[in-house]
Amino acid sequence: MQHSIKSSSSTCSLKFEKQAWDKGFSWIAGIDEVGRGALFGPVCAAAVVLNPNNIPYGIKDSKKLTAQKRLNLSKEIRSAAHDWAVAFIDSSTIDQINILEATRKAMYLAINKLKIKPDYLLCDAMELESIKIPQKSIVKGDIQSISIAAASIIAKVERDHLVINLDIEFPGYDLKNNMGYGTKKHLESLRKLGPTDLHRHSFRGV
Repeated sequence: MQHSIKSSSSTCSLKFEKQAWDKGFSWIAGIDEVGRGALFGPVCAAAVVLNPNNIPYGIKDSKKLTAQKRLNLSKEIRSAAHDWAVAFIDSSTIDQINILEATRKAMYLAINKLKIKPDYLLCDAMELESIKIPQKSIVKGDIQSISIAAASIIAKVERDHLVINLDIEFPGYDLKNNMGYGTKKHLESLRKLGPTDLHRHSFRGV
């Protein structure tokens, strides 16, 4: 597949994507997760197959973007990409199989939900041995790969939206501000109120 790549306006690099295209791969999916270190709620993974001829401006690690910028970019990425998908693994499953395996499971599910079957994967610091697709694990991939950064943005927006809605159902834990992570206020609330059914009971602090 020939690409007229428009990457000059994007913050993250296309280095790894270009390497894969040069090897003859056509459909490259970036994979990332959000919520791995949280005390409450699911872990979320996203898979994104970017359109190299239509990459939104300003894609970079979701943690370096404001909430509004993430939201705007998430909409742009979903509209411009060839394909995208998200998957959640709930807190009870995390407690049963551990967070590492739950993260892998979320990534597997997100990849399998793609309508376009990718022929190459770029994963953020994870190896997905159960999926027989050529892949590259990149440490701090959301900083180094634009496809992984795009996945990090979508996963962050989707998970934040879910947790903010759950704040209404489980008031008192400041979830809309901490997104389930172990902030001082969240830990104080856990000591006073105890954990909910959606907290990760196997995690220290819960």
